Amino acid sequence: MTETVGTGAGAAAGKKSKAAGGLTVKRVFTTEGQHPYDQVTWEQRDVVMTNWRDGSVNFEQRGVEFPDFWSVNATNIVTSKYFRGAVGSPQRERSLKQLIDRVVKTYVKAARDHGYFASPQDLEIFEHELTWMLLHQVFSFNSPVWFNVGTASKQQVSACFILAVDDTMESILNWYREEGLIFKGGSGAGLNLSRIRSSKELLTSGGTASGPVSFMRGADASAGTIKSGGATRRAAKMVVLDIDHPDIEEFVQTKAREEEKIKVLRDAGFDMDLSGADISSVQYQNANNSVRVTDEFMQAVENGTDFGLRARLTGEVIDRTDAKKLFRSVSQAAWECADPGIQYDGTINDWHTCPESGRITASNPCSEYMHLDNSSCNLASLNLLKFVTPEGTFDAPLFARAVEFVITAMDVSICFADFPTEPIADTTRKFRQLGIGYANLGALLMALGHAYDSDGGRALAAAITSLMTGVSYRRSAEMAQVVGAYEGYARNAESHQRVMRKHAAANELVRTYHSNDAAVRALATEEWKKGIDIGAKHGWRNAQASVLAPTGTIGFMMDCDTTGIEPDFSLVKFKKLVGGGSMQIVNQTVPRALTALGYQDEQVEAIVEFVAQNGHVVDAPGLRPEHYEVFDCAVGERSIAPMGHVRMMAAVQPFLSGAISKTVNMPESATVEEVEEIYFQGWKLGLKALAIYRDNCKVGQPLSTAKKETAVAEPEKVVEYRPVRKRLPKKRPSQTVSFTVGGAEGYLTAGSYPDDGLGEIFVKLGKQGSTLAGVMDAFSMSISVGLQHGIPLEFYVSKFSNLRFEPAGMTDDPDIRIATSVMDYLFRRLALDYLPYEKRSQLGILSADERSAEVEATYGSPKVDLEALQSTVDSSPEPHVAEPEHPHREAQTTTELMELRLGKAADAPLCMTCGTKMRPAGSCYACEGCGATSGCS
Repeated sequence: MTETVGTGAGAAAGKKSKAAGGLTVKRVFTTEGQHPYDQVTWEQRDVVMTNWRDGSVNFEQRGVEFPDFWSVNATNIVTSKYFRGAVGSPQRERSLKQLIDRVVKTYVKAARDHGYFASPQDLEIFEHELTWMLLHQVFSFNSPVWFNVGTASKQQVSACFILAVDDTMESILNWYREEGLIFKGGSGAGLNLSRIRSSKELLTSGGTASGPVSFMRGADASAGTIKSGGATRRAAKMVVLDIDHPDIEEFVQTKAREEEKIKVLRDAGFDMDLSGADISSVQYQNANNSVRVTDEFMQAVENGTDFGLRARLTGEVIDRTDAKKLFRSVSQAAWECADPGIQYDGTINDWHTCPESGRITASNPCSEYMHLDNSSCNLASLNLLKFVTPEGTFDAPLFARAVEFVITAMDVSICFADFPTEPIADTTRKFRQLGIGYANLGALLMALGHAYDSDGGRALAAAITSLMTGVSYRRSAEMAQVVGAYEGYARNAESHQRVMRKHAAANELVRTYHSNDAAVRALATEEWKKGIDIGAKHGWRNAQASVLAPTGTIGFMMDCDTTGIEPDFSLVKFKKLVGGGSMQIVNQTVPRALTALGYQDEQVEAIVEFVAQNGHVVDAPGLRPEHYEVFDCAVGERSIAPMGHVRMMAAVQPFLSGAISKTVNMPESATVEEVEEIYFQGWKLGLKALAIYRDNCKVGQPLSTAKKETAVAEPEKVVEYRPVRKRLPKKRPSQTVSFTVGGAEGYLTAGSYPDDGLGEIFVKLGKQGSTLAGVMDAFSMSISVGLQHGIPLEFYVSKFSNLRFEPAGMTDDPDIRIATSVMDYLFRRLALDYLPYEKRSQLGILSADERSAEVEATYGSPKVDLEALQSTVDSSPEPHVAEPEHPHREAQTTTELMELRLGKAADAPLCMTCGTKMRPAGSCYACEGCGATSGCS
């Protein structure tokens, strides 16, 4: 193990003075006399990234240098996101060596300047070990480190910020300014608005206060403007309000009311999709909202009693409300639009190491960082799959030694870091909050043969998390011995030690199920004991140590299959290929899991082939049904139940300084009562924060071809279902076809929605003013109104095709050579233009090329009399053949692949950079195509 040696007296706890001596470390991954770069094979690659929407090149850099084992996706993301210097200039970074050196050498210099290590040899080991782990994707710092460290820019290393706002106009305006500065730098911020007087209280001037919700509008507009300005990534923010604030009902309903507005505007023909032209008219869409509930309130919910709402200045109760009714209102709003989430104030502050310096009132946008107001946290995450041994166990000692190096580097970064505001800089330097975490938990559990939603899976996850935080705090105590405890420690020493004992006690309560998790927990027990003993003498260097972040962009950088605490998203994904293109592959974790479960090579090959074809393991040849659960994923045939996600969060929460970035996805059929149960169980199980997302609850969610035709009724309301007209926009695409049927000439004009198929038709037949022309106008109007009210086109096609009346006979259309009537021709032509192949095939309506392909596939002869085959009139049934190739948009990402397999939309936005569908990453989203994220990374 890495050793800590103090050659002189240790620094007194809470002092900034430095003890003599320093940390002494030993090599773990590296070899003395050999640089990590010399141990890998390097190759040249070209990075060219395009925008799916228009095919334009949005990034290009050729001749970059990466190890041969790095994936194309990781290469693309690191080159486009993290390489510094103008593209095309000599100053532009072109090698992963330059990127890693830029960061690591900055850390090494700071460690030397601030006396962290005992000797130059220890510094060299520190440098080589960090370099090796970054090079081999064992861990990664958060994105701001890669953006800023070692450049001419400000050395901002933190991704997570918490701000503060008081009940004054000056403070509120300063809130707007500080958020803007943080967004501009590509980070996110959260704050609690509960100090602002409610709309039920008076101002000193005698007027009535406007309340915090009114000030949210200005901040939301500011965040939207900065997001639109093209910052490093879109603005991310969290707004929290206490449950006892008199304006809590208004706060809870803000997004739900706006969602109703979105529905009305959409039905009126406005573009209300995510990033649509008209979505900016809707308020409160740039923030995550959370309600901060107390134990007192949750007990009132449990007991069915009243709960008092308190004035902000005096603290007196000025109103009372039914706790159950208010809790139902929170759950109802979350059911309708996924906001607000819940933060459990009692649990959060019970695990607070520094209560004497202030309460924890808010979190960062993704809810994993929770500490003092006006503070920040820098993150780093370890790739858990790198610690699996060839024998199929988790290497706990190796993991512990890796954590030592990572947490040391994270603390060193605070020594040279810059911050967006002076209050944030002051608090962060005094309390030195860190957020070590991990990625690939879902992949790790699967690889070792554990179901994500199982006692064994949760036991291993809990033990690993306990070991990570225990080692981090033990190393923090060792750093306090040589460079001093954090400045705020002396005031909070008793509370900090109390929380350390709570972590250690929780570790003892972990029930183990096999030798692997038992070994990990045993080592964690040793680490907690050593850390508490050293900390009792010297204090700790850091007020907090660990969180579980989304790990979006850095997860792609490390080639992780899963992000943060998440299970595997799906069993199949897309892999980008050298030279361009991509291929669909089965996650490599699947064969590892099958081998761990005892299957032979031939069985593994057959099961993997089945998964590649079907996307799931149900009925896979030779796979025992009791093993199905090992391969359960976030989406798909066997998706993990919502409470399975909550139970996993509860298993690891006692071993985290902060909280967990995760959204619990619920099916569209979930009820408000089920949302209530999830939120209530989150409190019972000791979580710090929880958010849910019910499938298809948001209008702005991108729709698939299988989107619903009717709205979901709200519970406890009697709803009369009526068709809603979806009007076409003022400007819409259309096409006109001239036709001849039996000598009668006419024109068919079809207008469509920009993104959603046929919406109107106009048919010109006969002379203007004639009875026939008038009848056709009225008929066209009737069909158009029906289409706009949701009647499927295939219904009209099935009713009007094959109608027989004059004029009838030969046409001039090569796809429809004979028609039994004008109606027959018109609706078969519309079917060919607007219906997919599958539906047309069922109706017997195919183009000439498609019929030719069918005949060729059936009879094997390219020489066919097409004239005899180009009509469906009175044709005999044809044999079933394989579907011919027909144009469609191919999936570009794993999320889009799952949409095609499931026939429904995923709950994820389109990437603002490259246009592809993002995938969930904690409570945020990340893009597989370019690495962009919607929050922390």
